Amino acid sequence: MKLAFSIAMRFLSSSKVQTLLIVLGIAIGVSVQVFIGSLIQGLQKDLVDTTIGSSSQVTITSSEEDNRVADWESIISEIDSLDLPTELTALSASADLPVFIDSGNRTLSVLLRGLQFPESNAIYKIDTRLVDGKIPENYREILIGKGLKEDLEVKIGEKITIFTPDRTVETLEVVGIFDLGVASLNRNWLISTIDTAQSVGNLGDAVTSIEMQVSEVFRADENASLISEALQNPSLQVTDWKSQNEDLLSGLNGQSISSIMIQVFVIIAVSLGIASVLAITVVQKSRQIGILKAMGLRDSTTSFVFLFQGLALGVVGAVVGIAFGLLLIIMFSTFAVGPDGEPILSISLNYGFVMLSAIIAISASTIAAMVPARRSSKLSPVEVIRNG
Repeated sequence: MKLAFSIAMRFLSSSKVQTLLIVLGIAIGVSVQVFIGSLIQGLQKDLVDTTIGSSSQVTITSSEEDNRVADWESIISEIDSLDLPTELTALSASADLPVFIDSGNRTLSVLLRGLQFPESNAIYKIDTRLVDGKIPENYREILIGKGLKEDLEVKIGEKITIFTPDRTVETLEVVGIFDLGVASLNRNWLISTIDTAQSVGNLGDAVTSIEMQVSEVFRADENASLISEALQNPSLQVTDWKSQNEDLLSGLNGQSISSIMIQVFVIIAVSLGIASVLAITVVQKSRQIGILKAMGLRDSTTSFVFLFQGLALGVVGAVVGIAFGLLLIIMFSTFAVGPDGEPILSISLNYGFVMLSAIIAISASTIAAMVPARRSSKLSPVEVIRNG
């Protein structure tokens, strides 16, 4: 093995330009794979955070006509006791009902959301998205979005009158203004405590949903399935964000396929490059190989000479490629920024993906070296020296 490795290094050093070019080719392939892969993962993370990052990822609702989830506190306790596939990062109840606001010249239809504070902050982050005021603590206190505030022209401390579909009229006090970063929600949500929403909607002690977030969003469906099996309640239905966002999931899958295609192209490019260069090396070094065989070098050792060349080229190319890829990421994050100084596109650096890129390059270069290795082992020393 040591002899084969020594000969392999000597062959590589004797063709410095050729070796440098193939290392550079592997490095470019790996760097592109690392950069584009990290960019795609960043886009996926941004897309997920924007669409479902601040919303329920697993939801329990009622399948009955009254849309009420009774005994919700015991359901939450039961869920807390389950050994779920992925950890819950948030678990809270909400009581939602449509209400109307008479703004003088028109009637606005909005959603009154009774949230369980402080638990719901883990999902909606209301505490960090207050523009002004405070979180509702008492009965008949509400938050309104900044868009609705502009529509109604109300201030903190003022009261608004709402009425429900069954014509129940309630007067609520505005104690804060929120900005969820989504214009439609800022114009269509009123946020109160669960008690307030239960009273306005005549829900009794019931809620309309139990909401959860998970640590691994793409495994939310696994949690939903296990929770549904554990509850064994036909009046409840457990849904996850995947089943409700098929278009989003299709887009994410498309991005993942793009990343896989990049890996495939890198594998093909590396394999063809290594195979062709080492095949040329077999021809160029055939006389030396013939002499070494005549001196007693075994066929297996000859094969290892080329396998070690492929391995060495792959390792060096992968290391240089990772360095180039990380440099590209740093440059992109530094210079591709918006007016606010933040990167125009976020990049998610996954060290597991970086290692996978390196392993793919090294494996492809080593496997590609098998063809010239096999060819070298079949060289006849007598014929090579005679024709040499």
